[in-house]
Amino acid sequence: MNIDLSALTTKAIEYAPTILIGILTLIIGLWIIKRVVKGLDRVMESRGMDESLRKFLGSILGIFLKIMLFLAVLSAFGVKTTSFIAIISALTLGIGMALNGTIGHFASGVMLMIFKPFKVGDLVTIGGGNTGTVEAINAFNTTLATLDNKRIIIANSNVTGNDITNISGQGTVGVELTFGIGYDDNIDQARKIILEVGKSCPHILDDPAQGVVVGELADSSVNLNTRPFVKSEHYWDTLFYMQENVKKEFDKAGIGIPFPQMDVHVKQN
Repeated sequence: MNIDLSALTTKAIEYAPTILIGILTLIIGLWIIKRVVKGLDRVMESRGMDESLRKFLGSILGIFLKIMLFLAVLSAFGVKTTSFIAIISALTLGIGMALNGTIGHFASGVMLMIFKPFKVGDLVTIGGGNTGTVEAINAFNTTLATLDNKRIIIANSNVTGNDITNISGQGTVGVELTFGIGYDDNIDQARKIILEVGKSCPHILDDPAQGVVVGELADSSVNLNTRPFVKSEHYWDTLFYMQENVKKEFDKAGIGIPFPQMDVHVKQN
């Protein structure tokens, strides 16, 4: 087999500028992409965007720009990129259909990180009755830690698709409490006890001042409502403190907490 060295040399000289331009384009393009991704990350960081979301968006942008650069280099070598674009489009469509639910969770995670209905450390209730402290807001799920030390992992689309109650979102929160007393018991005495227990609680704030009102004349009891305000992190401590100590003081004062009961009359023929 005879090899025409002169022809090969001619071809090499002919394509050398194109190859050199392609290599330079690839090197410079990768450098520019790196700078663009870093610049975007700095902008997102300055706007307080979550780190995990910044990294994810940066990686997506980097992959997209590298694909475009790769196609541009191939085009510079005279390769027709139409088929490559068609293959990439088909793969993207297939992956998108296979990961439809996952993409929905990610989109919901982006919404949570942008609009921030809650942050890590907040006490929240998410539709469905899940109450706990937010441990993490990830790209695809949100993690709650419950009072009994359970970990609840909720898909982000389920978070955004339900009502969200941020109990600690304002910094302070009112602790809703209801105490029932009998119809024969003294309302003013019961009110005084509830307020005194409130004053003894180390977590209840002076402003706004705690009050006690008659909330309902129920079938078996007169229900007294109170709403002391505390710092968000003291919500549970205050709730348990008030319930226990009001009951103890009611017992000392002879004030009963009635329970539903039924009188049954039997007629004998």
